[in-house]
Amino acid sequence: MRASRMLSILTTLQAKGQVTAPELAEACEVSVRTIYRDIDALAASGVPVYADRGAEGGYRLLDGYRVRLNGLSQSEAGALFLAGLPGPAAALGLDAAMIAAQNKLMAALPANLREDAGRMQERFHLDAPGWFGEAEKPEHLRAIAGATLRGTLIKIRYHSWRAEKQRHVAPLGLVLKGGSWYLAGQVDGSVRTYRVARVLDCIALDEHFDRPTNFDLAAYWQDATLRLEAEMHPNVAVVRLSPFGVKLLDALSQPYVKARTQIEEAVDADGWRIARVPTGKTSWHAAAELLRLGPEAEVLEPADLREKMAELTRSMAARYRAAPEA
Repeated sequence: MRASRMLSILTTLQAKGQVTAPELAEACEVSVRTIYRDIDALAASGVPVYADRGAEGGYRLLDGYRVRLNGLSQSEAGALFLAGLPGPAAALGLDAAMIAAQNKLMAALPANLREDAGRMQERFHLDAPGWFGEAEKPEHLRAIAGATLRGTLIKIRYHSWRAEKQRHVAPLGLVLKGGSWYLAGQVDGSVRTYRVARVLDCIALDEHFDRPTNFDLAAYWQDATLRLEAEMHPNVAVVRLSPFGVKLLDALSQPYVKARTQIEEAVDADGWRIARVPTGKTSWHAAAELLRLGPEAEVLEPADLREKMAELTRSMAARYRAAPEA
C-alpha cells in the first residue's frame, strides 16, 4: 500500500508541478502527517523533492527531473480505453485524434493487456442523452472548443429565454450533460453558463485572456447545477398521495426533487400518505409538474396551488366533456 501511494505522489508531482500536502492527502486518502512521512522517505531515497514555503507553496520535484513509470496495470490500461468516448470526441472534432492515440497506445501495450483493453471497449458504451432524447449538435461547438483550448476570447450572439444578446466571453470550459453542451464563460468578471446550442453566431477573436487561477470547472459545474435546481424548485407543496401515486412520484420526479421529497410513514383510512414535495416558482409551474400524477394525488397546500389545480382540472374536464369537432 505504501509503495503504491508513494508512486502516486511521484506521478502527481510530475503531472502538476507543485502540490500541497493537503491536496496529496486528499488524493491518496490518507492523513497529512502520513504524506509528510512519505515525502521524507522519498527524499531519503534520493528523489529530489523540495518544499516551497508560504501561502503559494507546496511540494515539487527538481526542475528537469522526470520519473519513468511506463508500466500500466491491467485495470489502468482498461480505464484508458474506457475514457475514450467516441461521441463527445467527434463533437469536438477530436475523433480522428482519439482513434490514432488509442491505436498507438494499443500497439505499445504488452500482449496480455491488449486483450483486456479491447474487452473494455467491446463491453462498455456511453449513451449520454436521456431517454427519448437526442444529442444536440451545436453549430459552433468546435469553434468554442478551439478558443477554450487556446485561451482566447469569443464574441457570441446568444438566444436566452428572454431575448437575443451579444457578449464577449472568456471560455473557461465545456461540459456535456444529458446530451447537451454547456459553456462556462467569464463575462465582466463573473462566470456564467451558456447552452452552446443557443449560440446563434460565434466569432473567435485573437485576444488572449487571463484564466482565473482558482477556477475549477468540475466544482463550478456542481455548484451551478445545485443552485439552478434550487432556484427552479424554491417552494414546497403538501400533497396527499395514493399508493400508486407514491410510485408515480418516485418514477417521474427529477433527482433533485426526489432527494428532497419527504413522505410520511403514516397512512389514512384509504391508504394514502402525505408528502412534502419541492415545486416550481409559480403555481402554474408547480401544477404542471403535479398534474402528471393524475387522480393519484391531491394538493392540500398551499391554497393558491390547490386553486390552480382545481382551475386546470375543471378546464380539462370541460374540454373533454364536449365531443371533438369533426
